[in-house]
Formats: sequence, C-alpha cells, structure tokens
Amino acid sequence: AQLVVSGGGLVQPGGSLRLSCVASGLTLDYYAIGWFRQAPGKEREGGTCLRGSDSSDGSTYYLDSVKGRFTFSVDKAKNTVYLQMNSLKPEDTAVYYCATDVGVPADFCRTANTRTVVGYWGQGTQDTVSS
Repeated sequence: AQLVVSGGGLVQPGGSLRLSCVASGLTLDYYAIGWFRQAPGKEREGGTCLRGSDSSDGSTYYLDSVKGRFTFSVDKAKNTVYLQMNSLKPEDTAVYYCATDVGVPADFCRTANTRTVVGYWGQGTQDTVSS
C-alpha cells in the first residue's frame, strides 16, 4: 500500500494551493486520514484529520492556525484526499505529508509525533509561501 502526494509548489502570500493524496492498496474508508506538515527547524504537526468512512460526520479536526483557511475533502470514488489551502501565509511554508491511521481523527492529528502510527505515510511535498 502507498500514498502518493502531489500539488506542492511556490505561491505568494494570500495565494492558494491544492494538494492531492492518492491511496493505492488500501481503502480510505477504514482509516483516519491526516495532512501533516513540518517546517524547517520545527516538529511535525497535524494540520487536519478526518474519518475516511464519513468525512461529513463533523469530526474533522483542524489545527487552530489553519481553521477557516484549509479545507480537507475526500473523493471515495478516486480513493483520494485533497487539501485546499487558501489565504496562505509565510508561516505555512513546510513539507506537507498525508498519512493514515486507525482511531479518532483528532487524536491522530494531535499524537502522531509521540507514538507509532499504525498506518501509512506518503512522501512529502514542499510548499513555499513567499513574495
């Protein structure tokens, strides 16, 4: 099984980027799914996580710093998740990863750095927000 990420790049402050994460060899319905990011010199943090089986159940977690700007969505037919990032700021510059795990989405986002993740990690994609 693997997760393949695409869509990163360079954008000016206030701009938008859309990341995609395509899953193969696994069905997203069975997992919590998250977008994580790691900025230079900082720990990796969970940006947003949701439940693949029902992304509309209201349990989507968003890091406070991305609420209202980032939107996480799932296309079950394509076994793909997307991260739409709007109103980007220089502090959003980071390598972005998608990953899967079992359990509660919010817990996944908050604890992935402190425990063994039972799932898969995609490769990172660099997003740079700069004028």
